[in-house]
Amino acid sequence: MNPLSSLFGLGVRARNALYDRGVARAHKLRGPVVSIGNLSVGGSGKTPFVLLLGELLKSRGVKFDILSRGYGRRTRGVALVDPAGSARDFGDEPVLLARRLAVPIVVGEERYLAGVFAEKKFGAQLHLLDDGFQHRSLARDFDIVLVTPEDIRDRLLPAGRLREPLTSLRRADAVVLTSGASKDSPPLEGKLDGRLVWRVRRGIVPVDVPARPAIFCAIARPRNFVLQLRTAGIEPVAEAFYRDHHTYSEQDIRDLLNLKKRSEADGFVTTEKDAVNLGGFLSALEPLAIVPVKMELTDPANAVDTMLARIAERTPPA
Repeated sequence: MNPLSSLFGLGVRARNALYDRGVARAHKLRGPVVSIGNLSVGGSGKTPFVLLLGELLKSRGVKFDILSRGYGRRTRGVALVDPAGSARDFGDEPVLLARRLAVPIVVGEERYLAGVFAEKKFGAQLHLLDDGFQHRSLARDFDIVLVTPEDIRDRLLPAGRLREPLTSLRRADAVVLTSGASKDSPPLEGKLDGRLVWRVRRGIVPVDVPARPAIFCAIARPRNFVLQLRTAGIEPVAEAFYRDHHTYSEQDIRDLLNLKKRSEADGFVTTEKDAVNLGGFLSALEPLAIVPVKMELTDPANAVDTMLARIAERTPPA
């Protein structure tokens, strides 16, 4: 049996245990790998941060691709994301990234195999590893971990939403504290020593939102989206929430139109990720405002300079 196939057949926790004991080896791509991950199950802002970092890299002229699991897709194996494709084929977040960044996005259950595919097609350029903190079978050159205020107060699964304890931040190169998270919080005391600490602000960009909107979304923390709308002065008259990554059906559309009628809403508002999952149903919900999430990094130039410098130090000469 192929040792690589045998290793990839194990669950994430089993593989990580082998890496921790030094039994298993993380596989190395030719191009440098920057991982963007978190500690919790969803809702930390990984995709908006990948968009932010991708835009910063593009502004520097850095060539890169993105390696993603493609969570929620109905297909298997390694595939290059078609920006005009569907969430069913590639996953909602990879399609969103492909549309917004216009760079190669490769999905695969095992990101090493996705990276091999990317390097054969595009060369050994920089790889952004989406949701990669727990995917330790692929060696990385720089690890970025997002931490939210909810993470700091949370507990491990199944009692809470944390996939790993806060002590796991010792594996990170940079810890990104989202709005409201403080490195001085007692649970973080001593856990960020030696780590770069970056701060981001996260908000929304509401444009052409109806005066009396009904809100609907299928994201990890929908109440945060509602709070952001209200902070922007938008008060929904009705709400409908679905499970994260939900793919909308004809029945969902009928339910939403009935909700609009009952609440006397004059339109809908939702997120970019939900727009991907709506697919061909978008026009049925007009007027529909699609609200993008905006993330800003404090001192972005210094953060990117530091990251690229550390990667260069760790990359052996050709």
